[in-house]
Amino acid sequence: MKQRFLIAVLAAVAAIAVSLTAVEAADPKAGKTKATACQTCHGLDGIAKIPIAPHIAGESQIYLQTQLKAFRSGKRVHEMMSVVAEQLSDEDISDISAWYSSIVVTATMPAE
Repeated sequence: MKQRFLIAVLAAVAAIAVSLTAVEAADPKAGKTKATACQTCHGLDGIAKIPIAPHIAGESQIYLQTQLKAFRSGKRVHEMMSVVAEQLSDEDISDISAWYSSIVVTATMPAE
């Protein structure tokens, strides 16, 4: 039982290390150029342009990568995103995710 737990922990640590390496290697500037395919729905600034698209500016890079890879693999399915994501390489996904996660979003609370 302890051996299985140790193996699971080591596998999780290895997966995190691989994810962080991909995050570090990403190029936000290249991602901005590659994000032109995303701008119709999500905007180049990450603020959605259509009601059915989410705002993605300032989202976690790891979250964005995970979602794009899920669309690409078919684990997550969406009429538009599945088609777009299947055309993306791992490098494209890292760069685009780096671009959108680098955008700073601020919020203003309404007056009470």
